[in-house]
Amino acid sequence: MTATTTSPQGIAGRLRPITMAILAMGGEGGGVLSDWIVALAEDNGHFAQSTSVPGVAQRTGATVYYVEIFPRQPGVEHQPEPVLSTMPTPGEVDIVVASELMEAGRSIQRGFSTPDRTTLIASTSRTYAMPERTAMGDGRVDSSRLVEAALASSQRFIRGDFARIAQDTGSVISAVLFGAVAGAGVLPFTRAQFEDAIRASGKGVEPSLLAFSEGFAVASKPAGKSIDITIGARPADLPDEGPDPAEVQRAIDNPGSLVGARLQAQAVRIGADFPAESRFMLVNGTKRTAEYQDIAYADEYLDRIATITTLESHGDGSNVLTTEAARYTALWMTYEDTIRVAFHKTRQRRFDRVGKEARIADTQVMQVREFLHPQVEEISDTLPTGLGRWLLRSKAMNAIIHRVTHKGLRIQTTSVWGFTTLYILARLRPIRRRSLRFGQEQERIDAWLELARSHAPADYALATEIVLCQQVVKGYGSTHANGLRNFNALMGAVPVLAGDPRAAERLRNLRRAALADETGQQLQSALSASSMSAG
Repeated sequence: MTATTTSPQGIAGRLRPITMAILAMGGEGGGVLSDWIVALAEDNGHFAQSTSVPGVAQRTGATVYYVEIFPRQPGVEHQPEPVLSTMPTPGEVDIVVASELMEAGRSIQRGFSTPDRTTLIASTSRTYAMPERTAMGDGRVDSSRLVEAALASSQRFIRGDFARIAQDTGSVISAVLFGAVAGAGVLPFTRAQFEDAIRASGKGVEPSLLAFSEGFAVASKPAGKSIDITIGARPADLPDEGPDPAEVQRAIDNPGSLVGARLQAQAVRIGADFPAESRFMLVNGTKRTAEYQDIAYADEYLDRIATITTLESHGDGSNVLTTEAARYTALWMTYEDTIRVAFHKTRQRRFDRVGKEARIADTQVMQVREFLHPQVEEISDTLPTGLGRWLLRSKAMNAIIHRVTHKGLRIQTTSVWGFTTLYILARLRPIRRRSLRFGQEQERIDAWLELARSHAPADYALATEIVLCQQVVKGYGSTHANGLRNFNALMGAVPVLAGDPRAAERLRNLRRAALADETGQQLQSALSASSMSAG
């Protein structure tokens, strides 16, 4: 097999290296992939060199591995070793391999992938970057836009869900990508020579060869420059960013099929008393609130949404007010507290997931360590109301808690002491209703829904926007405090907006400003520009 998109011939017939950039996140085997490629080249009569540049926290340790391969001249016994570069040069990279779709986008942003020379090989799987996760609103980058950018910025774009292939074959994504490089025909080596490099490594040979074969099959399909994507459409192998349509239909037709035996009465109520468009959200909200607290709490959730549903006669028939109230009421009623965090950290499914991701064998021991940084507010929020308020006022207790926790706490969840500590904390759910924060949050929820109900008869769109403003309240600690401050500012603007024909639009713009930054500066600027008091 010979290279199809790269050539060692440079200007005026001068030899030049084949250049390859590999972009991968921590734990994905980018170093293993670069080592395989170097070994492959050297074992087959080429000079090769690899370097790596450690990555950034926003991409969970994303690293750029750079490989250059230079052919030996036939018949020259003592050819001097070439001087190879240690860094990829924008516009001069022949092959880019990305372990994830955002990494492909990062290669384009850095100028590594260019339409005149680069073969771009990328997995369509997604691991959301920190800016996507921490955005006040929905910060996810549309995968279709990344694919479009990859098409425009490469000579060939070869893609597939290589992460899923690695999972299905019990191997790692680096083996699948190695197969994709072979299948793409971008290096002057045969398939057998690629496979020999895997065998020579001596580690996980059989699963790696199986993953290699699957990656080879994906990349060797004749696709050329074309790809199955149109503007506004999602290719089948891109990650699904919405609910399963089949589950949505099941929620409409038979809500009881999506819940367990303990929630069948609530499912019957959803099917009988709520509009079809809202049932999927209500089913999930009911399951979430029941898991968070108890079945009685799920009933309280449905009672709250029922008071919104009665106002749908003022809408356009879309029932969007009920649907969005169902979404954001469930989120607010299941706010993050120390009990909930401990509950999720001690669930068996979490240990199973971590073990699966780390590929822990039955003969190995897994240790999971948590880094916790509790603030005095999070501790007081969990305590009974009177005790929590006393703790917040006590300067001495505040000083003691700060001294113990200001550098953070490390707990090994897989140890007897660590697991027991979090397990006991997670089992404090029965006393949550008497906690300081529970009472505060219930009052806030009721006031928010009452404000929406009071405006729905006169301005249904404004009521819907009021409901959507809950988006800015999220997280815990300083994130929650900042979001709550922004939320209160938005609610304070509602009386000023009421009666304006453009009230819903104006509140929507204010909400977008609040979601633009956590500090609230853009919101305050928008409020000032509108000559409104934040309240």
